[in-house]
Amino acid sequence: MKTVKLTALFLLILLFMNFGTTQAAGAVKISYTVTFPEAQAHYADVEMNISGISQNFLDLKMPVWTPGSYLVREFSKNVESFSAAANGKEIASPKVNKNTWRINTAGLSSITVKYKVYCFEISVRTSFVDASHGFLSTTGIFIYPDKMLNTPSTIKIVPYKGWTTVSTSLEPVDGDPFTRYSPNFDILFDSPIEVGTQDVFGFDAAGVKYEVCMVGGGNYDKEKLKVDMAKIVEQETKVFGENPNKHYVFIVHNHQRGGGGLEHLSSTTLGASRDNYANPGGYRNFLGLVAHEHFHLWNVKRLRPIVLGPFDYDNENYTTDLWIAEGFTAYYQNIILRHAQITTPETYLSAVTGEMNTIDNQPGAKIQPLADASFDAWIKAYRPNENSVNTGISYYDKGAMAGLLLDLEIINATKGKHSLDDVMKYMYNTYYKEKKRGYTDQEFKKGLEKFAGKNLDDFYNNYIYGVTPLDYNKYLVYAGYKAIDEAAGTNEPSLGIVTTEATGRKFVTAVLRGSAAWADGINVNDELMTIDGTPITDMATILNGKKVDDKIVVGVLRDGLHLNLPVTLLRNDRVKYKIESFTEVTPEQMVVRKKWLGLVE
Repeated sequence: MKTVKLTALFLLILLFMNFGTTQAAGAVKISYTVTFPEAQAHYADVEMNISGISQNFLDLKMPVWTPGSYLVREFSKNVESFSAAANGKEIASPKVNKNTWRINTAGLSSITVKYKVYCFEISVRTSFVDASHGFLSTTGIFIYPDKMLNTPSTIKIVPYKGWTTVSTSLEPVDGDPFTRYSPNFDILFDSPIEVGTQDVFGFDAAGVKYEVCMVGGGNYDKEKLKVDMAKIVEQETKVFGENPNKHYVFIVHNHQRGGGGLEHLSSTTLGASRDNYANPGGYRNFLGLVAHEHFHLWNVKRLRPIVLGPFDYDNENYTTDLWIAEGFTAYYQNIILRHAQITTPETYLSAVTGEMNTIDNQPGAKIQPLADASFDAWIKAYRPNENSVNTGISYYDKGAMAGLLLDLEIINATKGKHSLDDVMKYMYNTYYKEKKRGYTDQEFKKGLEKFAGKNLDDFYNNYIYGVTPLDYNKYLVYAGYKAIDEAAGTNEPSLGIVTTEATGRKFVTAVLRGSAAWADGINVNDELMTIDGTPITDMATILNGKKVDDKIVVGVLRDGLHLNLPVTLLRNDRVKYKIESFTEVTPEQMVVRKKWLGLVE
């Protein structure tokens, strides 16, 4: 009885302690003001006001990574001039680790924190400020109080001279476009902010208002973009059965050469080449990027691996399922354009063969399983080196092909009744909407098996956890197609190197595993000088007249020393696929083909 009473008393005390903490956290109010007094020098100045404080000290933290980009980027490295004040007096704010400042708040109810952030990295995941515009990638701009991620905040933007427009998915406060509200920090960190003189236009699709903000100019056709982007939105919404947003924003940064994208809950940031919209291939690539990042608003932002939310902003968040989160999205970016009738079946199949070639010509595909590629994204995918082609595989490329094979498996098994779309919709409804959590590896596998109508152990063991080469033809035959390696009958010699040329000098940038160069010691950074004593002038012709098994001498300059390396030429084993239709396609195969490729009568 005493133990029970003491336990009950302890629980009662704990309850009151938690109630007090919750009350204190609930009373905290946070506001930010962002100014750009030195925009030309790439700085954003942030003032953070926190009131309702009741603890003796407050730890303020900056995330070390941004969701969707799986690399610790150490955003706090760009913070300077950090200071804290209360009642008009500066208070101590020592840095206690790489991304945490500790403020002594004993006896204080409110504080003001000021700091500057250097913003000069052009990418979709990092902040950039100059006199023309400011892009705030919010994980690298806003510091938050530890253990208060659920606290709301307001963000006031004071624009630099001449800036007139703010684009973000954060809602305005009292109709003021320069003051925005975030219900918690997860949403703030998932809502980039563009401020400047961007060209803004919009369209309605799937019951959602879409805003497109174009930064940096370009030869884009607004009316054509509105039509084609709306088709993508409608087609992707059809997969999941609903569009969970009321307002969605595309922030597009147009550069001389640009690319890449980063998904967010109700927006995305895209990089594009400003003068490439009029080029059919360039325009198609842009729409593919739109389809990819927009598809993420379901796949990964809501339907997600269980570890990807709630986020740990201090550390890596490991998952073996990026081949689903990113790879399936890469698969859908192309098939969505086909189903929306934006691209032809031939164009789509050409994109598929490109992915097949990429995978099978990468030696690392025989080394790194797809699940491991997902898990090791934090240390490998975003930190490639000269040997990466030999040690790893992209969870985008191989994950996309895994999605394609599974799609064909399901369509064939159900005689066209179901497809991978049904798996995605089922998983979205079950885990995001009903269970309100992410899925585990096994739960997604069971979702696939539910619609495939079969055990997928072999598929997972061979292609996800193993390095068995993908058997494309086993699945393509379901749709009456076959993959043919046009290079299979060739017997051309190869050194097995990748090179670059600078000021007329030719350097080795990669040596492929198992190649002649690999076996006989040609190194990355070697400058290629001669073949059998003849100076090299054209890399395309250096092996003219040579045959497989010929012995040659390659002269290189390595670290200032001349070396002559005996090399035995090996066969070029690179594949070059094309997809062909069977001469006679059965009715069963045609059912699969129509479902897969979205063919209409």
